[in-house]
Amino acid sequence: MKISASLAIASALAAIAVIAGCASASSGSAYSSGQARQEQTVRMGVVESVRQVNIEGSSSGVGTVAGGLVGGVAGSNIGGGKGGTIGSILGAVAGGVAGNTIEKGVTKKQGLEITVKLDNGELRAITQEADETFRQGERVRLLSGGGVTRVTH
Repeated sequence: MKISASLAIASALAAIAVIAGCASASSGSAYSSGQARQEQTVRMGVVESVRQVNIEGSSSGVGTVAGGLVGGVAGSNIGGGKGGTIGSILGAVAGGVAGNTIEKGVTKKQGLEITVKLDNGELRAITQEADETFRQGERVRLLSGGGVTRVTH
C-alpha cells in the first residue's frame, strides 16, 4: 500500500510543528512538572560576566521519521519496479538525514553563560536560554535543586 505524497508531507509538517511548539527546558523560567513544589537552595551573588552561547538543538527522532517518510514517498515516484524500490530506500535515507538536521535547527536556542560570584566568594557559571537579560555587576539569585541550577533576578 502506497502512502500519498500529500499525506506524507502533511504528517511531516505536523511533526515539525510539534517539535517547534515544545516548551524549552533550558530557560531560566521553565520548570518541569517534577520540579514543581520541590524545595530549592537559594544562593545570592553578583554577575561577573555574561557570554552569548548557542544551545544545540535536540534530536528526538521525530524529524528523522518525518523526513524519512517524505523522502521515501518522493523516492518511490522515481522509475518503476526495482527503480521505484531503490528510489524509495534512497529517498527515505536522505529524507531521514535532512529531517534530523531540520529538527536540530528548529530546536536550537540562543543561550547565555552567566558567571556569578557568590556572596561566599565562590564562582559559578550557569548556561541557560537567553530569555532574560543579565548585566555585569547585577545582583542575582542562583536557584538549585534536582541537579538543575538557574539564574534569576
